[in-house]
Amino acid sequence: MSFVWTFAEARDGKLKQVSFELLARARKLADQLDTQTASVLIGSGVSDDVLQELIWRGADNVYFVDDPRLAEFTNETYSNVLADLIAEWAPHTVLAAATTTGRTVMPYVAIKVNTGLTADCTELSIDPDTKKLLQTRPAIGGNIMATIKTPDHMPQMATVRPKSARPLPIDKARVGKIQRVALKDHLVDERAQVLGFRSDDGDFENIEEAEYIVAGGKGLKKAENFKLLRELSALFGGAVGASRDAVDRGWISYPHQIGLSGKTVSPKLYICAGVSGSIQHLAGIKTSEYIVAINTDPDARILSVADYGIVGDLFQIVPRLTERLKEEMSPAKAAKTVGAE
Repeated sequence: MSFVWTFAEARDGKLKQVSFELLARARKLADQLDTQTASVLIGSGVSDDVLQELIWRGADNVYFVDDPRLAEFTNETYSNVLADLIAEWAPHTVLAAATTTGRTVMPYVAIKVNTGLTADCTELSIDPDTKKLLQTRPAIGGNIMATIKTPDHMPQMATVRPKSARPLPIDKARVGKIQRVALKDHLVDERAQVLGFRSDDGDFENIEEAEYIVAGGKGLKKAENFKLLRELSALFGGAVGASRDAVDRGWISYPHQIGLSGKTVSPKLYICAGVSGSIQHLAGIKTSEYIVAINTDPDARILSVADYGIVGDLFQIVPRLTERLKEEMSPAKAAKTVGAE
């Protein structure tokens, strides 16, 4: 049977959230193909109890290539292993996240197995006539959405943006098979070795994993005004994001950019000020739980998708919002509230 595979990721014995996001995509495709799903994990030190969540989140099968030599990611060895598994089991589709790992290993694997690869997809579906994968992704700087096919080669392969889909709820009634696969010695490529890790000391925030984001756009008028958003964001312990307009103007660096040409985010709360809401930007925030938008234009597109919209001057509203939240979060206010309870 030709399964739909996902390439799961783990770190320090724990599965990354994107592994479950991929399964939501795979489950939908497998249902359209009337087939099963499988998650492939390459690594070391992940227990069956941890792997079981892949089953609960939509996998019918889990293949875990477990070996101490796979504890750290090296593209040469990981791509050898994944290509070998594909050659043995011939899946219909292989999906990976558009993370550093996924973006590195999947092009290598596509070349090894002689098939195509579409990177950074935002939508996936199955062509009802050909049963091939329809892979939709932004093109021409995010100004159009292109649907790409691999008509003549298998498997179908794509990387998917993190946070572009929500994981399926845990269903502990689901059953599946976990299979530990032995690493073949000849697949280990010792030319590249991990010597250590160094943190990024630059202007970097992991906005993809942030639960609270405050973002700004062209309406902020200049770089210095991002300090208003940083002060508000700090109250939540959140991150600062930006529209492409703000990044293109040099007001903030690219790692903060949200949208089709930047990062896709899925926070509990997304507050944006001075962001008009282009289609490209909206595609990057569509899975946010709550969206609060501040804009002077009552017809701004962002207000049509926001859970709460405020029509007004951000230079008046954001400072007032920040001060009010400081008051609500102050120790004196907290003590008074607890006493009242």
